[in-house]
Amino acid sequence: MTSLLTRVKSKMSIFAHRQARGMLDGEYGSVFRGRSLDFDDLRAYVPGDDVRDIDWKASARHGSPLIKRYVAVRRQTVLLVTDTGRNMAAEARDGEPKKDVAVMALGVVGYLAQRHGDVVGLVCGDSQRTHAIPAKAGEAHLERLLRKIDSAPTLDAGPSRIEAQLDHVARTVKGRFLLFVVADEVAAGPDLEQLLRRLRAQHEILWLTIRDANLAGEGDSGQDAFSVADSSALMAHLAASPAVAEAYAKAAGERDAGRQAMFRRAGISEGRVTGTSMVMTELFALLERHRRAG
Repeated sequence: MTSLLTRVKSKMSIFAHRQARGMLDGEYGSVFRGRSLDFDDLRAYVPGDDVRDIDWKASARHGSPLIKRYVAVRRQTVLLVTDTGRNMAAEARDGEPKKDVAVMALGVVGYLAQRHGDVVGLVCGDSQRTHAIPAKAGEAHLERLLRKIDSAPTLDAGPSRIEAQLDHVARTVKGRFLLFVVADEVAAGPDLEQLLRRLRAQHEILWLTIRDANLAGEGDSGQDAFSVADSSALMAHLAASPAVAEAYAKAAGERDAGRQAMFRRAGISEGRVTGTSMVMTELFALLERHRRAG
């Protein structure tokens, strides 16, 4: 059986050439602010980089601007937080299971953490139970985490409720961590926002939303669909109705706007993906937004 981490690294090679992967490494290394850093190497300047990081002597020798990259002197803790309830057994917008997208995204961040000498832990679960695996180093440990994320989401799993996992982190985690949260399209609410503000006061937080399948209008496949949350059916002929498609799009837009406004108020950077093919580019953009926001 091919390991999940090997699969993640293979897709990283397909979706990003060496320079792009180096830039993603650099963005990851910039997430923890205020930590002691040692010089690592140089990379090409890209628009948006801090000019204070340019190595002017090396740039003059090279003939084009080069940026200094640094690595942390002390090890940091990355906590992967994800929903493994039945919602993640549903399809994402590009037609893949949401859990496959989650494994890819969490695997990439976990692999970057391992490369930087950081330790990685996991908090996952549904509305009924939460599982926590302490942070450790090593690829064998990361493979164990990915196996847990891959195997848990089924149609028989408990209902999804990422608030349960976030509450567990708020109650049990001491110290300052990087929280990388992966969930589907959660709805904004005052209780969730208060919880996010509490967590943001202590931790660095990155959030990746996996977009729901489009069940109405142009995205309709002509087949009946059902919700994994409550098994309610959406008949194909209804999904194809222009009125239903318009109402669906309006409701989805309002939910997106509410969630995005909640994250802005809480000071949390959010990325959004429709499938595994978007993970690498969106993670780079998410890390960049987080760095600039800080």
